[in-house]
Amino acid sequence: MAVVRTGPRRSAGILLHRASDRGVEVLIGHMGGPFWAGRDESAWSVPKGEYGPEEEPLAAAHREFLEELGLPVPDGERVPLGEARQSGGKIVTVWAVEGDLDPGLVVPGTFTMEWPRGSGRIQEFPEIDRAAWFGLPEARDRLVSGQRIFLDRLASSIAGRAEF
Repeated sequence: MAVVRTGPRRSAGILLHRASDRGVEVLIGHMGGPFWAGRDESAWSVPKGEYGPEEEPLAAAHREFLEELGLPVPDGERVPLGEARQSGGKIVTVWAVEGDLDPGLVVPGTFTMEWPRGSGRIQEFPEIDRAAWFGLPEARDRLVSGQRIFLDRLASSIAGRAEF
């Protein structure tokens, strides 16, 4: 029996951030696969993924971080940054976590799809093809537009903290 989804699709993710000599930096991933190859602006994402009604959003955010980066979420307080509806209708929920991670250690998960479309050939692609730390202004240019609101919410949540 097929599962019937009611309501919008939902994703959950973790926005890892740290203080540096350049200010606040966030870790984001460049989306893998042929649609994003050769693009930089608006082609990066918070590590996130879909979840169903049987899974708690924060648990899904942790699972997806691990699946996309191959590394667990660093220890630290999980600060809710709320939800945002993406242009395609998906609702994304994100938590901020202060911590550090070496992007050189990332081993991304993969997905399969028919490519080229209509060819009957199934290929495997990385969920993300690279991850990097960016200051908030640089991250804003790189993130898909529907996720930029999480940068604003992060900046608001850490405003006035002495270490930032």
